[in-house]
Amino acid sequence: MFCPTKFGSRNSWARNSTRRLGCALPVLPLLLAWFAWAQGAGSPLERVLDQMDKTAASFRSAQASFVWDQYQRVVNETDSQKGKVFYRKNGKDTLMAADITDPDAKYVLVSDGKIQVYQPRIDQVTIYDPGKNRETVESFMVLGFGGGGHDMLKSFDVNYLGTETVSGSETAKLDLTPKTQSVRNSIAHIILWIDPERGVSLQQQLFEPSGDYRLAKYDDIQINQKIPENVFRLKTTGRTKFVSPQG
Repeated sequence: MFCPTKFGSRNSWARNSTRRLGCALPVLPLLLAWFAWAQGAGSPLERVLDQMDKTAASFRSAQASFVWDQYQRVVNETDSQKGKVFYRKNGKDTLMAADITDPDAKYVLVSDGKIQVYQPRIDQVTIYDPGKNRETVESFMVLGFGGGGHDMLKSFDVNYLGTETVSGSETAKLDLTPKTQSVRNSIAHIILWIDPERGVSLQQQLFEPSGDYRLAKYDDIQINQKIPENVFRLKTTGRTKFVSPQG
């Protein structure tokens, strides 16, 4: 709407001011909406979190090949493990299984709030019960695989670090700092490399206060494909020993 301005007496100026205000009112909601978009809703971080939310809403399962690098600062050494990881939505919970094939065969299963590690070489299952930390463990487990983007804001301060190419794909790099001191005592911060198209993580790096870190690299990621039921079962024998560090 075009609103001409006329100059003249003080009364004329007042009328023109009122007229200009009237002209502005219809576009004010649009200006406010644009401002909100520019300040948050349309920011790179918000777009990534929204895509992760979208992926989480339809998430049923995921599987991928991985390389886990564990760096120990004191001895300046890195140990690597390779294998495949599987996730499946089970009601409100998420099951996770990792089939480690190199350098030693090992199977990790997270279900019913417990972490079980099976070592075929010694035919032993070690059971860890996180107890009151179960919710924290589960929130870490689904980071970048079935976890909602805005859900991360409940437990972490999230900063957008720009983009970085990983395995030929441009990813959004996010830095997560735990909000509670008790968690920061074990985990200083986490970096996620999120594929903005699929809303999943291509890399994760978890830093400990000591300077040690674990870098996880994922490849051949498949979302919502059928996973055999036996993947989420430990392949134990009749002589398998079950132990628990908690006694």
